[in-house]
Amino acid sequence: DDDGETHEQVYDVAWALKSEVLFASVGADGSVRMFDLRNLEHSSIIYESENSTPLLRLVWNKQDPNYVATLQMDHKEAIVLDIRVPSKPCCVLKNHNACVNALAWAPHSSCHICTAGDDKQTLIWDLQAMPAPIEGALRVERSLLPFSLRPRMFLPTYTSCLLVLITLLCTRPHPRIPS
Repeated sequence: DDDGETHEQVYDVAWALKSEVLFASVGADGSVRMFDLRNLEHSSIIYESENSTPLLRLVWNKQDPNYVATLQMDHKEAIVLDIRVPSKPCCVLKNHNACVNALAWAPHSSCHICTAGDDKQTLIWDLQAMPAPIEGALRVERSLLPFSLRPRMFLPTYTSCLLVLITLLCTRPHPRIPS
């Protein structure tokens, strides 16, 4: 537990799924801190990066409130955390060739997350089959799909290629996901 006061810059904040009182933040000190609006005098540090590397982004799983994901500054991987097991990542997603700069959980699935990096790749990960990305939808070149990367979210524009990708994810049963 901490005194609730952050001494470094905060880079991102995310509300817990279906919660009016719980939120978390990441920042320059390299920590993920959980807060409860009912007691803002204290926060719980659930993760600290190695060498206090700043954490830039934080996203909460849209289906399972136990999972959050974060990005470290100038790193090629995304970190997935189970808030029930503080301090240790439940997985580290490594398959980019350059820094990861955006991530988003799938709105329809608790086990799919998307990462985008400076290597011009967008990877869709199946966390039930860690650490392998989904086969057949592994790499989508940014130059083929125009999309907007914003600091807080990954928002693809709708093109026929993307609709095919979304259709595959939403309708094609994956061998590791029970239908």
